Amino acid sequence: MSRYQVLHEVGSKPVKAWTNGVPFDENSKQQLRNVATMPFIHQWIAAMPDVHFGKGATIGSVIATDGAIIPAAVGVDIGCGMMAVKTNLMAADLPDNLGRVRGGIERAVPHGRSKRNRSRHDHGAWGDIPEAVGHRWGALAGDFDWLCEKHPAIKHSNNVKHLGTLGTGNHFIELCLDESQQVWVMLHSGSRGVGNRIGTYFIELAKKEMERWFIQLPDRDLAYLSEGSQHFGDYVKAVGWAQSFARLNREIMMDAVLASLAHELQRPIDATAQVVNCHHNYVAKERHYGKDVLVTRKGAVRAGLGDWGIIPGSMGARSFIVQGLGNEESFCSCSHGAGRVMSRTEAKRRVSLQEHHDAVSHVECRQDEGVIDETPSAYKDIDAVMAAQSDLVEIKHTLSQVVCVKG
Repeated sequence: MSRYQVLHEVGSKPVKAWTNGVPFDENSKQQLRNVATMPFIHQWIAAMPDVHFGKGATIGSVIATDGAIIPAAVGVDIGCGMMAVKTNLMAADLPDNLGRVRGGIERAVPHGRSKRNRSRHDHGAWGDIPEAVGHRWGALAGDFDWLCEKHPAIKHSNNVKHLGTLGTGNHFIELCLDESQQVWVMLHSGSRGVGNRIGTYFIELAKKEMERWFIQLPDRDLAYLSEGSQHFGDYVKAVGWAQSFARLNREIMMDAVLASLAHELQRPIDATAQVVNCHHNYVAKERHYGKDVLVTRKGAVRAGLGDWGIIPGSMGARSFIVQGLGNEESFCSCSHGAGRVMSRTEAKRRVSLQEHHDAVSHVECRQDEGVIDETPSAYKDIDAVMAAQSDLVEIKHTLSQVVCVKG
């Protein structure tokens, strides 16, 4: 018995959806069907159990393409992903007052965003670039200069100012305990302002290409760049650069969090036993079913045989460190989290402050109205999500957060 359900219409490729036992709304189904009609889809679309409606392409989808790429399917948070490290700390090593630990992390990592009319300096970005950040930017600077020379609009973005910063929305930093009471540090972020600029810029270029060639689409956000066309190569290079920025961004933040933790606890922290750093909004060249293709994972993690991955719940639900089972039918992929069941607006309308407080009372975190759109009930049941993809990954560690920092 297959673990997925199939959506299939005449004239399009199938959609294989690992959604048994989890919500799967009609808007998402139609969006997936739209993508499946594109002429360059390889084999089928794979939908993960956290699937939900997105812009252009569905979040929680895996799209293998031959000879073309859809910039909006990659999205604007290029390289967004997770990093987790296991430390030498145990739960007993943490202080009773975890507010002090959270405060130290919040001081160490710029996060959130200032209202423009209240502050000339965005507290979610660097004012004066730290020397260590500037030094590590050097590895990215050459290709960035090349990109800006060809596409000047990308230069006017928050680039080095955002390197080593968290952002807003569902981005977070957490301290977690595993099943052995070992302390892990986990964080979620991507390519920040510069990735947004790159994504937005090439999405618009793709739309202009469709207009130029009078190509009709089921959704304007499915505009694509064909291999060999004027902008295809530049986009692939730009995406690769943004993914490198995102990975480095997570590494810099992790270093800052560990240094803050060592300072607060007045002891050295060893976090080398296990390190996982994985994208979940990205594109990669891979070989599937005898063909070299571009695989776009929009809210999905690579889960090849033995690949390590991270699947977070919400700010009040547990998370998982997993290893891939190499299921080729999913293009060796798994979910990137629980997946939303409420839009941000709907969550703010339906969930009371008391309900949010009750859901996260066991975590040292923000409990104000500004994070109600991230409350646990806005997301699918993470246990049901994991059950739906038991043929995609094996759970290696179960993490429960004790501290959560939100932008």
